[in-house]
Amino acid sequence: MHVIIVGCGRVGSGLAVNLEQAGHSICIIDKQPKAFRRLPADWSGRTLTGFGFDRDHLDQAGASEASALAAVTSGDNSNILTARIARETYEIPNVVARIYDPRRAEIFQRLGIPTVPSVSWTTDQVLRRILPDQSSWEWTDSSGSLHLIERSLPREWAGKRLAEMVPTGIRIAAVTRSGTPTVMIRDLVGQEGDVLQLLVTTDSEPALRKLFGGGTEGAVVV
Repeated sequence: MHVIIVGCGRVGSGLAVNLEQAGHSICIIDKQPKAFRRLPADWSGRTLTGFGFDRDHLDQAGASEASALAAVTSGDNSNILTARIARETYEIPNVVARIYDPRRAEIFQRLGIPTVPSVSWTTDQVLRRILPDQSSWEWTDSSGSLHLIERSLPREWAGKRLAEMVPTGIRIAAVTRSGTPTVMIRDLVGQEGDVLQLLVTTDSEPALRKLFGGGTEGAVVV
């Protein structure tokens, strides 16, 4: 899978290393060439000096073939602009933007752009959003047969009653919308940008793959 990372700071460089080790194709963009010094000497991905909101630079980075993009620079405006271009122009399916100002987060969530506030930002949280099909279990009960896992709302579920979308063996435990979780999901209608917390039994994993793709194989461990 081809992934574009915009910003080669602590988070961006850490993402690049983790994703490369997992076997993905990576291009990382930063406006400062010296930022790439954070990457290890044996890193084999591509680097590109430029801006994530510049379409020429995104073309050079392979945006037309990308499956995911993470905008993790130090500027909210740059990150959001980059994320919107990635979603609306290139139709990259998995896009996430880093946000420093929590007051803006709800606005961007309504635009269908997943965001994570800087105060709670970790490499693991980015990986969960740009590689949703490779997320590992969040929690497993003592029997090993019941699991809690997080998945982004499939686009085709937007506007539909969520309780009616999952089969036997899978239950929506909570929905996080605009950064706020709720367990009142009986009549909740899906909105783009929702994050689902699902309770899943082991024998329902084939149904999970059918709904969301992937599963637990090839989980990215950070």
